[in-house]
Amino acid sequence: MKRPTATAPTALPVPDAAVDLARPAGSKAVPRPRADAVRNRERILAAAREMLVEFGSGAPFDEIARRAGIGNATLYRHFPDRPTLIREVVLFVMGRVASLAEASLAEEPDAFAALCRFAHTAADERVGALCPMLADDFDRDHPELLAARTALEGAVETLLAAGQEAGLVRTDIGAGDLTLAMAQLSRPLPGSACLDADRFAHRHLQLFLDGLRAPARSELSGSAATLDDLRQKTM
Repeated sequence: MKRPTATAPTALPVPDAAVDLARPAGSKAVPRPRADAVRNRERILAAAREMLVEFGSGAPFDEIARRAGIGNATLYRHFPDRPTLIREVVLFVMGRVASLAEASLAEEPDAFAALCRFAHTAADERVGALCPMLADDFDRDHPELLAARTALEGAVETLLAAGQEAGLVRTDIGAGDLTLAMAQLSRPLPGSACLDADRFAHRHLQLFLDGLRAPARSELSGSAATLDDLRQKTM
């Protein structure tokens, strides 16, 4: 299967009008974010995701702003402190990856092709970026995070179940196995000298995916990892 070409994050279209003209008569105007503000936010989140992958939760704000092509004041206007930025990056990644799972299943000709497309495009989203952000002081129970996690887990489980029900994916693995492998393969090794390892991620990911094909050619030790198992160990 040919790997999909990575594309830069794109913002949803936002009308230039500052208010919603379709609101009910007599209701107050609801301000909408300006298109340039939405684009700035997308750029900040994408740059912060890359910086947090490379340097962990202590990534410098100045460098995030520089990579996003905006000034420090703009960054702080969107994200006043580090916990807020980290939470929003996690939500950004989780939302995009959930959408990729849904789109892959809806658009690919069979469930195994959908699984491969999802895994490769999710790796391009740097799902491994989630791991270094989950520090001890990270609020894992924030309502928005809980909702995003539920949506992501449901999308991944549905995608995997479709492959297993079609007889295309081995049945002795769980969504936790898939999620953990993708996170590990899309996260660079520690140390700046290892950042070049990114170029091997898709090769190694495809080797892993080929091992998921049914019928299984080996017997796995232990039991399938569920997302609940993974959450108890990492969240």
